[in-house]
Amino acid sequence: MQHDPFAHALLPAGEFSKAERAAVYRAIETRRDVRDQFLPDPLPDDLVKRLLAAAHAAPSVGFMQPWNFILIRDPAVREAARAAFSRANDEAVEMFPDESRDLYRSLKLEGIVKAPLSICVTCDPDRAGPVVLGRTHNPRMDAYSTVCAVQNLWLAARAEGVGVGWVSIFHDEDVRALLGIPDRIEIVAWLCLGYIDQLYGEPELALKGWRQRLALDELVFQDRWENR
Repeated sequence: MQHDPFAHALLPAGEFSKAERAAVYRAIETRRDVRDQFLPDPLPDDLVKRLLAAAHAAPSVGFMQPWNFILIRDPAVREAARAAFSRANDEAVEMFPDESRDLYRSLKLEGIVKAPLSICVTCDPDRAGPVVLGRTHNPRMDAYSTVCAVQNLWLAARAEGVGVGWVSIFHDEDVRALLGIPDRIEIVAWLCLGYIDQLYGEPELALKGWRQRLALDELVFQDRWENR
């Protein structure tokens, strides 16, 4: 048997305790896209650092770690972002069938001004050079890795009593100009963060009749794709 020079770096990897497992699943199951339940209290710097550390601990293809995090607290910048959202949202409502537009207009789809902190998460495709282990045949793996960082942050935030809302209704160029983001950097997410003391028991869009959760059994195939 060939000697493994890194065997000393291996650590025990048994299952979590029952309470630890329950906490992980609770964070997953009660995570919500928060838009209107934010409290005005600012988030302490040490808490924000913990959330960013959780994001930075995400897996990334080729260990490229392509993410950056722009912290936005300035009310004027957040108000400009809200205005950019409103312009795009006015366009978006016209894309839906007539029978869906009134419901769409009734939904609050952003909390940019109400939340005390926004984080713009970006992806640097050049972070690990032109050829990246694991990205050689799928150039989108850097963006997928960045989304893993977003999910890490979101689950850590839930455990800390912090709500997160993902705002995606923007023209890319508006956010790019507002924050001075170079053209080569991809904008992945605008996240609104703030303390919360209430959450919907089910996803808000399901409660308000936009869409319902699909049955898991309908989404799981064995060995190959099935047309259903």
